[in-house]
Amino acid sequence: MKEIIGYKNGEELIDTQSVAGQNSENLQEIHFDNSKESLEIIRHSTAHLMAEAIKALYPDAKFFVGPTVDEGFYYDFKTSQKIGEDELVTIEKKMKELAEKGTQITKYVITKAEALQKFADDELKQEVLKKIDSDEIGIYAQGGFEDLCRGPHAPSVKYLRNFKLIRVAGAYLGGDESKEMLTRIYGIAFADKETLKNYVTMLEEAKKRDHRKVGHDLGLFTFDEEIGSGMPIWLPAGARLRGKLEKLLYHAHLVRGYEPVRGPEVLKSELWKKSGHYQNYGQNMYFTNIEEAEYGIKPMNCLSHIKIFGSEVRGYRELPLKYFEFGMVHRHEKSGVLHGLLRVREFTQDDAHIFCTEGQIKSVIYEVMDFVDSIMKAFGFEYSIELATKPQKAIGSDEFWEKATEAIRDALVEKGMEFGIDEGGGAFYGPKIDVKITDCIGRKWQCGTIQVDLNLPERFDIHYTDDNNQRVRPVMIHRAIVGSFERFIAILTEHFGGEFPFFIAPTQVILVPIGEAHIDFAKKLQKELIAADISVKVSDKNESLAKKIRNAEKERVPLIAVIGDAEMNENKVAVRDRREKKQYEMDIKEFVEELKAKNSGVFV
Repeated sequence: MKEIIGYKNGEELIDTQSVAGQNSENLQEIHFDNSKESLEIIRHSTAHLMAEAIKALYPDAKFFVGPTVDEGFYYDFKTSQKIGEDELVTIEKKMKELAEKGTQITKYVITKAEALQKFADDELKQEVLKKIDSDEIGIYAQGGFEDLCRGPHAPSVKYLRNFKLIRVAGAYLGGDESKEMLTRIYGIAFADKETLKNYVTMLEEAKKRDHRKVGHDLGLFTFDEEIGSGMPIWLPAGARLRGKLEKLLYHAHLVRGYEPVRGPEVLKSELWKKSGHYQNYGQNMYFTNIEEAEYGIKPMNCLSHIKIFGSEVRGYRELPLKYFEFGMVHRHEKSGVLHGLLRVREFTQDDAHIFCTEGQIKSVIYEVMDFVDSIMKAFGFEYSIELATKPQKAIGSDEFWEKATEAIRDALVEKGMEFGIDEGGGAFYGPKIDVKITDCIGRKWQCGTIQVDLNLPERFDIHYTDDNNQRVRPVMIHRAIVGSFERFIAILTEHFGGEFPFFIAPTQVILVPIGEAHIDFAKKLQKELIAADISVKVSDKNESLAKKIRNAEKERVPLIAVIGDAEMNENKVAVRDRREKKQYEMDIKEFVEELKAKNSGVFV
């Protein structure tokens, strides 16, 4: 039988050190395995094991917080010595030594006043204590190390043998850019060696596929600090890739009855105050002044779409009314969280807003989920969905939240869709469905979202006329399929390792003339292919045939077409299919038609 390392009471996790006095009837055992609850305990405990090792190696180290995160754990700390990637091996070695001792992890409780006195000389602990309202302070101790903590923790360090330190980063104290920079070390831990090994293998594969590296190698995008952090610059190949994706999605919207619209980049702050964004999202926005009036640079497209809906009298026969916009938005992301195209300050959403009746909510959700399904299948993605409920910071009545959440839940249940619950993960104005795709190495990525909003229509007093000529408030459904083009392209790049599907490949064909005498023929064919909407380049540098082909392979181009005397004379191309690892000759007319067929009917 697996060992017990904790208990669950409802949603609360309780460790063996804290279980005394709990109602045993309500407790569920948490065993030492790779379940979500068990990993929460293991990883939280391993964070403290890492801190103990750091303290042993760097005696002047002081510690801030060490929480678990979706993919493991981290600890923020400071020391007079510089900690880099090279030091992780040393810290890991020390952690293993400590784990082998099997030291018990104990807990004791003191008052806040006692804690303030106990850690009077530790400015980081003082910062932590400022954020604690309770007068009871939990402290967990193991060996010569102890720290403020709510837990839960494993009973002993003997359960903490399967871990890996991932990377070192910088982090401002408490996320406040005005305060000092601390060192942050990320790590991962599991219950068994095999799962850890598989995860490390996945990380190694992920490193090879990192979109920043692949994007650089393929010339997709770049960043320039003189322009600004988090502001991507799209290079020709990347712009072609992005343009293809936008074009395909644009058409997919049109055939589903969406109408294209476009709103301005900046809107008066009074509008953002009216919507609630100013109060609830203002810290993530940029503001400017125009003729003494404050304007907010839009972080999302919803307000313009509300104004478009309200610009004329609407009747019930028009609903559902579907607007879409590939709208550029700006958000004030902290520099520490910026990460290639995955986290940027400027990005473009495949945004849409659907105005419908309450009775149409279910059918709209079904239709959007079918849309999601067609896009994900086109790229070969498996995906899961979650219902995200009311967050701590929210607008609107409890009645609204219950009504909107129930509408989503009913729609998913009636459709027979499996879904998880993300408690407190909703938007500040409404609950939502989040779509999480799984890539080829098993990582999950948040992409699409469907949000049911009864709040903004009320705030902006928009309405439609029903069949009794009565004014009725519409439901507003916020929706994105891929989320943002930047993030989705980053995910695609890592999923395919730069070997993009033919229909969006930045360069689909490279024409390789063997000699100078064949260049004009190749360029004529290039024009014909461009007219057929094929992305094509001519390799016309003064290089050997072998080098031209090697360069084309480095660009991960699906098809290489060689043109020499025989091909010119017979109006053919000698094709090398990199993906299929095949070589064949084809008549040019047939070649063009085959490429056109590869490009067609992708999104239905």
